[in-house]
Amino acid sequence: MARVVTEEGDGAPSFRPLWMLMPYLWPKGRPELRIRVFAAIFFLLLATAATSLSPLFYGWAVDVLARTPAQIALGAALAWIGAYTASRILMQAFAQLRDGVFAKVQYHAMREVAVSTFAHVHTLSLRFHLERKTGGLSRIIERGTKGIDTILSFALFSIFPTIILLVFYAVILFVKLNLLIALVTVAMVAAYVWFTFAITNWRIQFRRDMNQSDQDANTKAVDSLLNYETVKYFNSEAHETRRFDKSMEKYSRASIQAQISLSVLNTGQAFIMAVGMGIVMALAAMGIENGQFSVGTLVSANAILIQLYIPLNLLGTVYREITQALVDMESMFRLLNQPEEVKDKPGAPPLNVTAGEIRFDDVVFCYDPERTVLKGISFRVPAGGTVAIVGPSGAGKSTISRILYRFYDIKSGAVTIDGQDIRDVSQASLRAAIGIVPQDTVLFNDTVRYNIAYGRIGANEADVKDAARYAQIDKFITQLPLGYESMVGERGLKLSGGEKQRVAIARTILKNPPILLLDEATSALDTHTEREIQQALAEISRDRTTLVIAHRLSTVVDADEILVLDRGEIIERGRHSDLVNAGGHYAAMWNKQKEAAAAREKLKEVENDPDVVHVAAQDVE
Repeated sequence: MARVVTEEGDGAPSFRPLWMLMPYLWPKGRPELRIRVFAAIFFLLLATAATSLSPLFYGWAVDVLARTPAQIALGAALAWIGAYTASRILMQAFAQLRDGVFAKVQYHAMREVAVSTFAHVHTLSLRFHLERKTGGLSRIIERGTKGIDTILSFALFSIFPTIILLVFYAVILFVKLNLLIALVTVAMVAAYVWFTFAITNWRIQFRRDMNQSDQDANTKAVDSLLNYETVKYFNSEAHETRRFDKSMEKYSRASIQAQISLSVLNTGQAFIMAVGMGIVMALAAMGIENGQFSVGTLVSANAILIQLYIPLNLLGTVYREITQALVDMESMFRLLNQPEEVKDKPGAPPLNVTAGEIRFDDVVFCYDPERTVLKGISFRVPAGGTVAIVGPSGAGKSTISRILYRFYDIKSGAVTIDGQDIRDVSQASLRAAIGIVPQDTVLFNDTVRYNIAYGRIGANEADVKDAARYAQIDKFITQLPLGYESMVGERGLKLSGGEKQRVAIARTILKNPPILLLDEATSALDTHTEREIQQALAEISRDRTTLVIAHRLSTVVDADEILVLDRGEIIERGRHSDLVNAGGHYAAMWNKQKEAAAAREKLKEVENDPDVVHVAAQDVE
């Protein structure tokens, strides 16, 4: 069984996501992007060189101006000032060119990773999606994508240039000043980096706690809003608010801890930099007193330290951002690496539907080892024929439809279509050959047209309207203010249960598959509409292999064979008349539903007569 991905990891963040990003930063078949990577690195080196030279120009200008008025060479001073100004301009210009050139590579990588994750989530099994938390899942992808942006923005163009700058400045200090000052500077940087990394690693758990509570709050909010009517039915607004507030309280506590630890980090960084700069400046001052250094050299050293402090200070922020981004990316990459429970075999051919015969041979299936749902099920749906499966709730009827769609793989036995085991063909071709009208119809928050046309993406206007007419919903649609452009709302909540089911029937009609699967297709319809829909379903089922899963037995009386399922086993099978005459489980179900239908009809007859309504109601009971 596939393990469902968790939202947050443990311990220090892994740097493995950085390596996983490399193929996206160096994409195959995209030479123009690879050229952009080289150009960005080239501009990065130029920007770093301009940055490292500017303190020297500044110091030389000070040395020229520090002489007596008679000795000042104004032209030389202005030249060094001009060089200093130019270096500052070029530093910014090359940095902006670097960012502009690399932007296409960066956002291409972000897009590819996000799309790959989104596509991968759709390949995961139904088991994963039944156990997932939609709100938390969307947060994982959202934060992971932002984390990639952070990594690419900061890691490549902040840490790498800072390392180069440190090397350049260490060499300059050694040449212009002495070895001791260079070593003090390197030691200061090493202490700063060590302290930053140590404290930031300590802060990681606070970030994880923030993420987890944020996901929990978002999950509760999404779940509550999706079940808005249920919340209203049970007067549970205050309860839902308390649950959300509890998650936000956890988020607040984690945020406070994160802010306090950030203050500790910033204070420690400032202390290390101040002490290091003080020691370097004291050593430079002593060198000036001894005649070893010029005043300009002292100014250059000070400028170098200030210039080094800027990226070092940024390095603290960068490392925090990177570690936080890695924490955010961990969940997304675990999601991307979540194994597929149901996979195509290598080189699996497409399903070739010649007649459409379905066969279940001794099928055993269990959701988990302790719960066997189907116990050796065997039946055949002949090409162009109709087989119905009936039985009480929990008997395993809908499980059969999920197995036929290969949402799950069976434990033993075989399921074949025209003699081809569905495990040996591609899932895409299998599902393309089957059209389903499910019991629980969920629509996209889009137009009526979009939801019907979803049955065949790209279908023309005439085909969409023909499908609506077959499904007996065209008159309802034309009465809407915007007609086919009317929005159906989140999960189709603006439509009634019957209207949603008829939209589902219309898009299945539009798909025009050789095999039909009707899973309680008329369960949400009234008796009159059910008869109309049954006529339409009978018309589109003609010459198609049809498997019907039904609760209302009146919808399956014309089936070629009826299977009575109970506790994962077929306990009766045959045509409607034969099963009724046999006097078994099916006959009992039929008589019970027949009596209930008669009682409903009797209640309708007297509903307009207030004198007998009470008596009729007692008869029904």
